[in-house]
Amino acid sequence: MLRLDKVAVNRGASRALEDISLTLERPQTLAVVGESGAGKSTLIVTILGLLRPAAGTITWNDSPVRACRPALVMQEPRAAFNPYLSLRRSVLEPILAQKQPVPEARIKRLCDGLELSQGLLDRRPGEVSIGQAQRAGILRALIAAPPLVLFDEPLSALDAVTQKHTARLIAQLQREERFAALIVTHDLGYAMAYADEIAVLKAGRIEQIADPQSFLSAPRTPYCAALRDAAIALGALEVGP
Repeated sequence: MLRLDKVAVNRGASRALEDISLTLERPQTLAVVGESGAGKSTLIVTILGLLRPAAGTITWNDSPVRACRPALVMQEPRAAFNPYLSLRRSVLEPILAQKQPVPEARIKRLCDGLELSQGLLDRRPGEVSIGQAQRAGILRALIAAPPLVLFDEPLSALDAVTQKHTARLIAQLQREERFAALIVTHDLGYAMAYADEIAVLKAGRIEQIADPQSFLSAPRTPYCAALRDAAIALGALEVGP
């Protein structure tokens, strides 16, 4: 279980996150939503240990999070890879770092699940589409079977059709792999469709944590209600009669 208890994070002289408490178990999905500048990406890098909390604790099963070797899927697919290396070489980095044998059967199974041709892995990032690069990024994140995967706006660089397809692939692989997923997104429709719980972040503070149906029917604050209403107006959410 991932647990954050009263976490605060400074950015320069100001607080980027304040009093953040949440939990996430396998194989659940927690979506963290909010406007730009709310602190969503700061939350991810803090969980990864790249920023040190000014207060509070972050653990995985009561141990430091780094012990579970969490994986990250980045927002910009091509920028996530070394442009001079083949995708295959980059995908294998988590395995090579642990000095494990190359799991060819697992590569094939994950590629099949991601609908990604193994032949594309011999190309460089600039030689594949953005959607293919993002699926290769998901492949790299899952290759070492991490119990926790963090997704930083995993769909925002993709076109609408590719977004829907990639979201379904991520959900299917999570059911198979049973990892805990923390997804940072500004897309409330995506969060409502695929998350077990939604955490709304505003100015570094959590406004509400709720399951999708509870959030839809009873937003706790005016900001949460505004997010919901804007998503409904844009057609991102379907509301029953």
